[in-house]
Formats: sequence, C-alpha cells, structure tokens
Amino acid sequence: MRTRILEILRKKPEGYLSGEEISRQLSVSRTAIWKHMQTLKQAGYEIEAHPRRGYRLKNLPDLLLPDEIRDTLNTKRVGREKIYYFSDIASTNNEAKRQANLGCPEGSIILSEAQNGGRGRLSRNWFSPSGKGIWLSVVLRPPFNPYDAPKCTLLTAVAVTKAIRRVAQVECGIKWPNDILYQGKKMVGILTEMSAEIDAINYVVIGMGINVNIGEQDFPAELKDIATSLSIVVGHDISRLTLLSAVLTELEQAYDSVIQQGFSEMLDEWRELSVTLGQNVNVVGSGREFSGIAVDIDHDGALLVQTEEALERVLAGDVSIRPQR
Repeated sequence: MRTRILEILRKKPEGYLSGEEISRQLSVSRTAIWKHMQTLKQAGYEIEAHPRRGYRLKNLPDLLLPDEIRDTLNTKRVGREKIYYFSDIASTNNEAKRQANLGCPEGSIILSEAQNGGRGRLSRNWFSPSGKGIWLSVVLRPPFNPYDAPKCTLLTAVAVTKAIRRVAQVECGIKWPNDILYQGKKMVGILTEMSAEIDAINYVVIGMGINVNIGEQDFPAELKDIATSLSIVVGHDISRLTLLSAVLTELEQAYDSVIQQGFSEMLDEWRELSVTLGQNVNVVGSGREFSGIAVDIDHDGALLVQTEEALERVLAGDVSIRPQR
C-alpha cells in the first residue's frame, strides 16, 4: 500500500492530492491513508499535509529504503523478492547467512545504513559510517560446483567496477583478490562466504562495502592514507540509490552470464579491469613470503606470480598482496 501511495504522490510532484482522491484511487478509507502517511513520514519521507489541499511529497529521504530500491531496480531476481533493511547492524554478511539458513530466496539482499561490526577479508574491520556508503550483502544459490565459488568474488569485483565507472565515471580498478582501488586507495571491499556440501553449494553470500559519500574528514586517522570514496574523487555526492541499482543490475547480468556460459569471459573482463596484473607484488601469508610480478590469473581465479625461481600460484584465502614500493 505504501508503495502505491508513493507512486501516486510522485505523479504530481508540484501539487497536492487530497486524501479523498488518494483513498478513491486505492479503494481504502481516508483514515487508512492518514495512517500510511504517518508511517512514511517516520521512514524519512518528507510529506507535506495541508488541511484543505491534501498531501504533497516534498522530498525523498537520503536513505536506501526498500520501496525506493524497488522503484529503481532493473533486475529480474536480485532484490526483487526480499530486501532486509536496517538502520544499523553488526554485519550484513552475518545477517545474510542467518537469512540464507532460514531459507530466504536467491537474490535476497541485506543492507544497512551503518555497520558497527563490518569486516573484510582476514577478519579486518570495515569502516561503515551511517548514510555514507553502500553496506550490502546478496544471497545467491548457484548451481555450479563448490570449487568455483571463490570466483564469485572476482565476478562481483567486475560488476561493481563497471557500475562505478558507469554511474560516477571514476576509472577505478580491481586489486586481487577482493578490493577496488582508485589511484592506490581502497574504495570497495568484497567478502564472499559459502555454505556447501561436498558436491553442492547451499548458498553464497557476497558482501560489499562501497565508500560512496565519505568525506576526507570522516575517515579515521589510520585510513586517511589508504582509503578514499567516490565523493572525494569526483568532488560531489553520488546518489547511493542510483549506484546501488547499477551494482545489482551488473551483478545479476554477470551471474546469469556465468551460469549460462561459464567463467571464461568474466575472467577476461577481470583481467582488463585489474590493477594488479603486470605489477611487482609481495606475497605474505601461510608461513611464506616472496616477491615477483603478477602475470595472470588461472581458470580457478588464483593469482600467478612470476618469481626469479618459478611461477607461483597464489590462493586468495592464504595470503595478502602488497604492491612493492
């Protein structure tokens, strides 16, 4: 009902609509309309009420509300059936795993205006201030084998990079395995988690933290030199809603393509968008440390590093990649 009311108000942005007219269009009582208007106001919609003229939608909230998301979606599945929205939460990935275990449909999304326990790969904390970014998790139930699941991180990196380039015209690139950078500073982190049997995936949760409108003064001191946001790069705020819709569209298209055609084409796109390949890197982790040139990724998404002695195959779960200085 609230979605229908918003649709009616949007059609007359400069004028008022009487409660009687809205109730007539929706075949409900004026009292019911009034109650829904109060709920919308509490959700953040600025609705002006005039005793004789009726209601007018004055401003939309700067919030990633489910009704607003659905109104902008171009997807067939992702975000269509279930959107779990929070003003604050410890971790969208943790909630996504909980909902996945409860049987939520594929394509369900979990997002929050803020995270108080956001985390990245290797349990690192992720700075997630309220209303400044997109803190999002998507539940997928892919039909491919469990050993292909780690490539969902690469797939998501491609989708998010393409969405950012399209919406904000920012030439960011992918750092293997799970970050998106702009001029060496982190803009996006991706965390993929899986529940699987020996030969089948129960679900994959893909978490994304996208720094959209975080100001330079907002970042903690320890992040100022290593992180950035879209608004810092372009000099003005970016619509989080527009970017979110683009991310979900690109993600669904990439996911459907992989299911139909395999990962080969997606891996080629990853190579084109990579800022790791061709660079000197230090590989640190799993009791070993070495340096070399990142030359490629293989068909499993593992990074291939050419050292002076050999071609090393690096798995995402084992190490961290640090550019040589």
